[in-house]
Amino acid sequence: MTKYYTRACNFYYGHQAKSLLNRKKALPLCGNNKIVFDKIEIFIRKNRTIKSKVINIKDLRSLNLNEKKKVEKDLKKIISKRKNFLKNVDFSSPSIMGILNLTPDSFSDGGKYNNEKKSFSHIKEMINSGADIIDVGGESTRPGSKTINPNLEFKRIKYVLKRFKKKYREVCLSIDTRKSYVMNQGIKYGADIINDVSGFNFDDNTLNILKKSKVSKVIHHMQGIPGTMQLNPKYKNVLLDIYDFFEESIENRIKDKKIILDPGIGFGKTLKHNLTLISKISLFHSLGFPLLIGTSRKRFINQISGKYDSKERIGGTLASVLFLLSQGLQIFRVHNVKEVKQGILVFKKIITN
Repeated sequence: MTKYYTRACNFYYGHQAKSLLNRKKALPLCGNNKIVFDKIEIFIRKNRTIKSKVINIKDLRSLNLNEKKKVEKDLKKIISKRKNFLKNVDFSSPSIMGILNLTPDSFSDGGKYNNEKKSFSHIKEMINSGADIIDVGGESTRPGSKTINPNLEFKRIKYVLKRFKKKYREVCLSIDTRKSYVMNQGIKYGADIINDVSGFNFDDNTLNILKKSKVSKVIHHMQGIPGTMQLNPKYKNVLLDIYDFFEESIENRIKDKKIILDPGIGFGKTLKHNLTLISKISLFHSLGFPLLIGTSRKRFINQISGKYDSKERIGGTLASVLFLLSQGLQIFRVHNVKEVKQGILVFKKIITN
C-alpha cells in the first residue's frame, strides 16, 4: 500500500505574502493571508520505504492520479481557515497557554504554586502577561514520574477549579489530566479544554466522558507512559507515525470538530525525534486542525546548549517558539508567559513589516 502526505513549505510573510497571494503565486496557510507558501513537500510511504520530493504548487499537474488526488485533498485542509471554537481565542493569531503545575514534583516548578494564594497570584500574573488559556495540572508527567490516584490528583487542583470561572469567566481553562474522574470534575467546573498527554489512551472511560460533553480536546502524542517513555523510544518514521496516530484518532476515536493537535515534544522522543518534529511541523496542518506545542524548558534545549544551559531555558524556549510561529503554529504552551508574548510581538512585527 502506498500512502501520501503533504507538507506546506517555503513560507512568505507580510507584504510579500499578500503580493504573492494577489498574483496567485502562493496559497494562504490556514486561511491567513499574512503567511503563505508556494511549495509543498510530498512524502511517499510504501511498505518500509519512505521518499519525499519538493514541488512548486503550480506543478501539481505533474503528479500521478492518486498522488494528485491526495495532495489536492490535503491542500484544501491546509489553506482552510481554522474555526474558532474556543472562547476569546482566535486561531488566526498565536495564542499562549500558560502552565500552572499544582504538583510537588513537576520537573521545573514542582511545589512552587501549591496553595490557593500562590496559585491565583500566578494565574493573574500569566493572564496579565498575555496568556489566553491557563492549563492546570495535578499530576507530574515528567520522564520517570509515577501515576498517582485520581482522588489525590483532583484534590490538588480542586480549589483552583472551584474559583477559576468565577474570577476569570472569559479566560479559557484547560485541565491537564489522563484520568476520566478528573476530567469529569473539571467539566463540571466549566473547563473549556481537556489536555490528555496520553492521547486519551490511558483511561478506558475517558472517551465516554468526552462524548457526553462539548468540551474541546487536545490530542497529544506520547509513546509509552511517563515512567518509561524516555528509556528507548523508537519509530519507523517519527513524523509520519505521529501523523498516522492523529489521523486514526480523528477518524475512528474522537470524531469531533473541537480538536487541537499536539505532537508531544519530549514525550517518548529522542533529541533527533524532537528536532525532526519541530523542523517539519507544518506537515500536521494537512489534518485541518489547530496545532499546539510545548517546548518550554524541555530537555532537548539542554541537550543542544550544553554548558550554556540555564534553569528556566528561556532562550531555547523562545527560539523554538519563534521558529514554530514562522511555521503557522496556533498555540504555545509555556511557563514564561511575558517573555514569550514579548518575543512573539517583536517577531511578528519584523516579519510582517
